[in-house]
Amino acid sequence: MLNLIKKPMKNLQEQEKQEGLQDKGSIFTAPLQRRSFLQYAGAGAAGVALVAAGCRKDRPTIPTMDGVTLDFKNDFGVLNYAYALEQLEAAFYIQVASNPPSDFSASEKAYFQDIQFHEIAHREFFKKALSTAAIGSLEVDFSSINFTTRAGVLGAAKTFEDLGVAAYNGAGKRLTTDAYIVVAGQIVSVEARHAAYIRDMISPGSFSDLNDLAGLGSNNAGGLDGALTPDKVLTAASKYIKTKVNVVNL
Repeated sequence: MLNLIKKPMKNLQEQEKQEGLQDKGSIFTAPLQRRSFLQYAGAGAAGVALVAAGCRKDRPTIPTMDGVTLDFKNDFGVLNYAYALEQLEAAFYIQVASNPPSDFSASEKAYFQDIQFHEIAHREFFKKALSTAAIGSLEVDFSSINFTTRAGVLGAAKTFEDLGVAAYNGAGKRLTTDAYIVVAGQIVSVEARHAAYIRDMISPGSFSDLNDLAGLGSNNAGGLDGALTPDKVLTAASKYIKTKVNVVNL
């Protein structure tokens, strides 16, 4: 069991309301920049496949506990694990996009807006696909992040993106449904593009070098990104999450 308690920042629903996202209705009908449209279209198509595959009777039985519970006994536990991480990433990029650092260039502001839309699409995709099996909204704690400087934002973004790629790579083998495996592969490919872009902003040419991600290591010489098990990912993410996260059947 992981009890991830830190000083709260905001409930994600309150944050979305503050940024005006809820006022736009469904995230898939909100006005988008042209670069973001194709990402939404792709996520929507993948969502149809996942929802169809998810219409099964074997919905998970989740023990009653405080906070949220990730039950890894079946595919729904893995999908909720991905949903939790996408909530965290979406919350981070919403805050950056709403008030970017003063030393961000115009192009950097635009790209972070796009990444925000991608992460919101991923989050809403899992929420809709999981339906009543979805965990609740997480409360986040970003008090350790300096949102006022380019260096502070890029450092945090690198951590989130590298961790996200490693999380998908590490959890993929736990999936047993073909449709879920395909969708996870589609999403992690977008996360990897984010990770490469962020790393190149920090240090050109470091787009696929994960040796500085604690506990991960790298296999870049073999052309492969690293992978982390859920327990390591959740431990690394715990400083940014207030909600108690219970893990069972891992």
